[in-house]
Amino acid sequence: MKTKPVLTEDDVMTMAAAAQAHAVANHWRVTVAIFDDGGHLLHLHRMDDTGPGTVEMAIGKGRTAALGRRESKAYEELIKQGRVAFLSAPLTGMVEGGVPIVIDGVVVGSIGVSGVKSEQDAAVARAGIAALEAG
Repeated sequence: MKTKPVLTEDDVMTMAAAAQAHAVANHWRVTVAIFDDGGHLLHLHRMDDTGPGTVEMAIGKGRTAALGRRESKAYEELIKQGRVAFLSAPLTGMVEGGVPIVIDGVVVGSIGVSGVKSEQDAAVARAGIAALEAG
C-alpha cells in the first residue's frame, strides 16, 4: 500500500491567505480557487470588485492543473503550437493561471486564479503555494 501527502484545512487556509495577500499587495482583484488532487474544490474566494466571470475561469484553471498534473499554461502552449485537438479535451481552463501543488514529488492539489493578466494570475497562485512550502 502506498501513502501520500494530502492537503489539510490549515494548508488550504494558509495558501488562500498568502495568495490573497499577494494580490492585495499588487492591487490586483482576483478570484482564487484551491483544489485537492482529484480536482475537487476546497476553497473559493472572489475579492471585492472582481468580475463574476473570473469565478468560472479560476475554477477551470485550477481543475485543469490538478487533473492534468501540470500548469494550465502547458495546454495553452500546446494549442498555440498547433495541437488544436486539445481543444476537445474535457478541461475548461487551458490558459495560464492554474498551478499544481507538488509535495515530495506528488501532486496534492492545485490553485487556479483569474482576474488579472495570466502571468499575474499564476504569480498569485505561486505565492499561495510558496506559503505552504515555507510552513
